[in-house]
Amino acid sequence: MNVVTALKFYITRMTEDSGPGMKVLLMDKQTTSIVSLLYSQSEILMKEVYLFERIDTAVHNDTLKHLTCIVFVRPTKENIDLLCKELRYPKYGVYYIYFSNIIAKADIKLLAESDEREVVREVHEYYADYLAINPHLFSLGINACSEGLTWDPVHLHRTVQGITSVLLSLKKCPYIRYQNSSDMAKRLAEKIREVLSKESNSFEFRQESNPLLLIVDRRDDPVTPLLNQWTYQAMVHELLTINNNRVNLSHVKGISKELKEVVLSAEHDDFYANNLYLNFGEIGQTIKELMEEFQKKAKKHQKVESIADMKHFVETYPLFKKLSGTVSKHVTVVGELSSLVEKHNLLEVSELEQELSCQTDHSSQLQKIKALISNPKVRDVDTVRLVMLYALHYEKYTNNDINGLVELLKKRNVSDKYIKVSI
Repeated sequence: MNVVTALKFYITRMTEDSGPGMKVLLMDKQTTSIVSLLYSQSEILMKEVYLFERIDTAVHNDTLKHLTCIVFVRPTKENIDLLCKELRYPKYGVYYIYFSNIIAKADIKLLAESDEREVVREVHEYYADYLAINPHLFSLGINACSEGLTWDPVHLHRTVQGITSVLLSLKKCPYIRYQNSSDMAKRLAEKIREVLSKESNSFEFRQESNPLLLIVDRRDDPVTPLLNQWTYQAMVHELLTINNNRVNLSHVKGISKELKEVVLSAEHDDFYANNLYLNFGEIGQTIKELMEEFQKKAKKHQKVESIADMKHFVETYPLFKKLSGTVSKHVTVVGELSSLVEKHNLLEVSELEQELSCQTDHSSQLQKIKALISNPKVRDVDTVRLVMLYALHYEKYTNNDINGLVELLKKRNVSDKYIKVSI
């Protein structure tokens, strides 16, 4: 059950089944992100795709009839309308159309009616309607899916589509189990079940046993999201933010142009793949070992004295250059993480978070929280998290001082948005 492998299989099929020759890949905003997470531009070029276009921003000034167009879009109403327009006035010679999810028959009919010049060769459903972050982790790119304690209808629909796509791409028809105490979990389960019933023909797979789709509510574990993370990937996302495998470092003082935005992808970076779950202390040691390996290879490259040395240098230079880029990237990222940990007293904050989660020592913990709230180095978000952890732990404690801590947050001029959350 590897979502990266599943999506790569679809992209490979798209490029191979469209035949040999120069190709253009026509995508929408979402499918562009899906492909960019899986392949680098050089890898896509090796599949004879030499041009990339967005269907929502495509310009029809010139016709390129010598190119085969691979269309990879989500089956939304907007994309269907844009595709119909594209087919009425085709810019490319032939079109192979791939939808990232189930498409309605009525939409297929609209496309057929628009294809007056008969440029469409094939139309397929390739279930790649989600972002494959790691082999066992996917995302739908939704920041907030609820309105209060109920689903936002648009995001509910998108979530159902995404999970359905995951199931189809992995060829799984699961039993569905959900958290009965959560209306949102129940609603999502019902909607997914409706799709499985309606599209039952698409879910007829040979399976040794039926897998389980388990839907739980994040709100049943309010503690974990309030804790600072200390593994490499989680720290980078928590402190720097990973967006589609990209990390923006342009705010770092003195950063070089090449490192203003770096890519952290387990598919293309062996060091990251091998270390993304290591804790902060361990990653420091592995960075040191990476530096030592690089220094050894750098010294070897300094000795180019014979034809044999030159030949060896030419053969190994691409690997050396790749290693150089890996070292620069990860040293910069880990260096910035270390700087933020020290700047915001995160070791002290995290130690108290763990105490509030696992131990009971009211008087001592209360004094530590007050001291950190009064410390200007500590971020507002961390002070609010500490107060929330305290409230969760000591809510029923007779002598708790939740109101007093909230008042301290107000005196610190913490944002009203945070204050409302902590009350």
